[in-house]
Amino acid sequence: MAAKKPAERPNVSAEELKSHYRNMLLIRRFEEKAGQLYGMGLIGGFCHLYIGQEAVVVGLEAAAEEGDKRITSYRDHGHMLACGMDPKGVMAELTGREGGYSGGKGGSMHMFSKEKHFYGGHGIVAAQVPLGAGLAFADKYLGNDRVTFTYFGDGAANQGQVYEAYNMAELWDLPVVFVIENNQYAMGTSVARSTKSKSLFARGAAYAIEGEEVDGMDVMAVKAAGERAVAWCRSGKGPYILEIKTYRYRGHSMSDPAKYRTREEVQKMRDERDPIEQVRNMLLTGSHATEDDLKAIDKEIKEIVNDAAEYAKESPEPALEELWTDIYA
Repeated sequence: MAAKKPAERPNVSAEELKSHYRNMLLIRRFEEKAGQLYGMGLIGGFCHLYIGQEAVVVGLEAAAEEGDKRITSYRDHGHMLACGMDPKGVMAELTGREGGYSGGKGGSMHMFSKEKHFYGGHGIVAAQVPLGAGLAFADKYLGNDRVTFTYFGDGAANQGQVYEAYNMAELWDLPVVFVIENNQYAMGTSVARSTKSKSLFARGAAYAIEGEEVDGMDVMAVKAAGERAVAWCRSGKGPYILEIKTYRYRGHSMSDPAKYRTREEVQKMRDERDPIEQVRNMLLTGSHATEDDLKAIDKEIKEIVNDAAEYAKESPEPALEELWTDIYA
């Protein structure tokens, strides 16, 4: 098993840095807008925001190739946007409208895009992990050189089906990257109180699965780790585990007051480790962009998010007949 690797600082172009900045900012602004719409009563049910964790999906998508697959749990809007799904369709689904990716019937936790190889959004904790192994099994069977990114959290890492999936994935050398998004609190219990394991990726050693721990607040470190994992899988060596240490600024869901941690802790992370601010500083200090350049990107992102919100508001609710479509009986 690999140990935690130091943050890599390869030569990176201004265009790549701007792309990471733009993609992370899109997720941040989109999620802030989703929080507003939830407060206005336009989003019902559950809503889990990705604010603070943006570097994870943006870094890994930078390491992916066309045709690679991704599957995740309910904190999924960031994954959708990072793989190129239309913000309008995502927001319309959040608000339960006809123009949404699942026709307004899936909501925050259950939308899919065959075109973008995004297979959900799953509401049952860890249920997506064996499904991700199954997607990778199909790719191995077809011999198409594709890789599946299977995301789950530190809370889900304690579920038994994760280890059943590990066993089969290693046994059959499946091309799956198991991504543990360790935001340190699961639903509301810190990792220190829920497990005695010093690291979560190291549990894969029992199944002879390679893995490593990654700084999830550093998009370049995540991308570098993603490239190592993808290269391992594509070479036919089987699965790889990435434990990405990240942090969510908001509660587990919109109904969570998050009293299990202090405001000072959250503010310290925002001030010192924010993934977007890190890239912003790199752009400015490296003379890769000016303040005006970044303001232009910010303006563009706000327009995209506002357009998505307006589209969602204007899209009609599904017709009553839709209750009887897309069901088994």
